[in-house]
Amino acid sequence: MAKEKEHINLAFIGHVDHGKSTLVGHLLLKAGAIAEQQLDEGEDKFRFVMDKLGEERERGVTIDLAHQKFSTKKYDYTVVDCPGHRDFVKNMITGASQADAAVLVVAANDGVMPQTKEHMFLSMTLGIKQLIIAVNKMDMENYSEDRFNEVKEEVSVLLKSIGRNPADVPFIPMSAFEGDNIKEKSDNMPWYKGDTLMDELDKLTPPEKPVDLPLRIPIQDVYSITGVGTVPVGRVETGIMKKGENVIFEPAGASGEVKSIEMHHEVFEEAEPGDNIGFNVRGVGKNDIRRGDVAGHTSDAPTVAKEFTAQVVVLQHPGVITVGYTPVFHCHTSQTACTFLDLTSKIDPATGQPLPDKPDFIKTGDAAIVQIKPTKPMVMEEAKNIPPMGRFAIRDMGQTVAAGLCLKVTPAK
Repeated sequence: MAKEKEHINLAFIGHVDHGKSTLVGHLLLKAGAIAEQQLDEGEDKFRFVMDKLGEERERGVTIDLAHQKFSTKKYDYTVVDCPGHRDFVKNMITGASQADAAVLVVAANDGVMPQTKEHMFLSMTLGIKQLIIAVNKMDMENYSEDRFNEVKEEVSVLLKSIGRNPADVPFIPMSAFEGDNIKEKSDNMPWYKGDTLMDELDKLTPPEKPVDLPLRIPIQDVYSITGVGTVPVGRVETGIMKKGENVIFEPAGASGEVKSIEMHHEVFEEAEPGDNIGFNVRGVGKNDIRRGDVAGHTSDAPTVAKEFTAQVVVLQHPGVITVGYTPVFHCHTSQTACTFLDLTSKIDPATGQPLPDKPDFIKTGDAAIVQIKPTKPMVMEEAKNIPPMGRFAIRDMGQTVAAGLCLKVTPAK
């Protein structure tokens, strides 16, 4: 199989109306990922590339996460377009939690705005280490070097407040609409000596595959294949699985020896993070396991949670959330109803620190530390130890109402 380019998930963050969608649209065009014909006419021609939903066009606001791919000479990228609107912070969280790097878009005419700060704090909380600052809308400031330096100084103060050294972060003066400094150096800003956005993207470091973490394979489906037997299918999130090893499925408790590993109809001796595989385990039948179970080595089995402590952000809930609320938690491939046992503390969005008073309820826009109990056994890991297995979305009434990270697990056994 041909070696694919390394892959980077890229989030675009920043205040509403600072030009994120326009920048993403123009970048995709310059990278050859979309054709000119896919653009609308007129002022907003780039903005709506990512806005697939009719509702979004009517409101002129990016609501949900749109995923778009493009390639440069060096890497393949998936764009996670993160909305800037206050009530869409949830997508920012579920989206950015998958991001390896972020482009923070700041409009030259506005400078740092409340959400610029909030998104920067969130990117830090979610562990995004690599950041590029795009100072956009330079055309509205007559491509002024002085104005660029003023905005750079404002953002630098913010970076220092979260413990980042501004000298390590590239700042690029741009016009997303006109296309300045996206792919080619702009003649409008001869004073700028740095690189274009696409050149800076190629200086990013792809994520290391989490091969040193314990093996975790959330099961998506279980098939019976004639001549092979039971074949669970899933994506390796962390660790390495080799033929001949003993694995266990939790919370099912079924275990056995790995007899074969297949990917794209080819047989492999081992599988690593990112691989979508089908595998056969001796002695495990189709009725022993189901979607939502997680495979791991018998020596370091997936953790079945009796209870867990989590940090959640309430995205859009029509009322208030109190103790006893039992929505469905979507974590890896599992969908399990879980009950809020305790609301420990709210979190100050500006600092990320818990507030002293214990809340009676939490509502849209609140972040909080909460105690959760699954209604039936499910695998949940602490996000700091095995990040992909410790993130979840909470759904109710046909929508995502909250998103969160698991901080601490009380194992069931």
